[in-house]
Amino acid sequence: MELVNTDYNPCPEGAVSGFVKTSDGMDIRYAHWKSSNYPVHGTVLLLHGRAEYIEKLYEIVGDLTSKGFEVLTFDWRGQGGSSRLLTNPRPGYIDEFEHYLMDLEAVMSNIALPDCKAPFYILGHSTGSLIALLAAPVFSNRIRRMVLASPLLGFGRSTMSTGTIKFVSGLLCAVGLGQVYMIGGASPDEDRPFNGNRLTSDTRRFERNKRFVEENKDLSIGGPTAAWVFAASRAMDHVHDPDFHNQINIPTLLISAGNDEVISLEAIEEMGRRLRSGSSLTIPGARHELMHERDVFREQLLAAFYSFVPGTEVVSE
Repeated sequence: MELVNTDYNPCPEGAVSGFVKTSDGMDIRYAHWKSSNYPVHGTVLLLHGRAEYIEKLYEIVGDLTSKGFEVLTFDWRGQGGSSRLLTNPRPGYIDEFEHYLMDLEAVMSNIALPDCKAPFYILGHSTGSLIALLAAPVFSNRIRRMVLASPLLGFGRSTMSTGTIKFVSGLLCAVGLGQVYMIGGASPDEDRPFNGNRLTSDTRRFERNKRFVEENKDLSIGGPTAAWVFAASRAMDHVHDPDFHNQINIPTLLISAGNDEVISLEAIEEMGRRLRSGSSLTIPGARHELMHERDVFREQLLAAFYSFVPGTEVVSE
């Protein structure tokens, strides 16, 4: 599937896109942009969240390339233009988060290292941020720094605790119901009205993304299945294990949105304290999708990224 270009969501010029095959045979759609400014500081691997796709990142791609970075991004397996995992393409499904690491490894080895300018940095969002942490111990000699926005390190406000969510989703998987929707249904989040949404307070960006997915439903997916939630729960447990996160030595900045109801702010703050080379900051008033928030919030995210990534000291609260 080629990149989709529209007048209201234009693709930045110079995109090179295609597919790369993972070690287990998945086709992963990627896109690469050269910098539109010089000198070039390196390449940002842009890791989006669950249910997202390359086209949703056009605006942030333009921000980064204008500041002297190349950008490389891709769609995780099971979403966007990459291989889907079920006969029904709508559910958000994965068996193990380790499978996402195969996607990242394939893009890094086959596209980033041979074709993109070093050094390499990661800018992640939500699920992408969690995957970056999972990959960090083995990527320490390839990634210089990571900025992880709204990292999925714990589930947000819910009638059930994170532990209960893990138990229920695991039970559903054990009885063969891993493909049932745990949250939501077949319709993507963008089909929901702006009022009451938990993702962004920016009306224009919300409506842009909603219109795009209405016109390009093949790129979208619905809610997470029990299997996805259980896999995410196990992945979060793994990164919280001291024996694991003590292996992370990539300088890392965790950025949380002050009004985030999707994920746990407490879990982010705790991880920021525990990481040997990590720190955390909060953008007050922002909602979960910091890259799609109002300018007053996006500018804070970008300012933190630009100050942290070139090698300045860790931004602190």
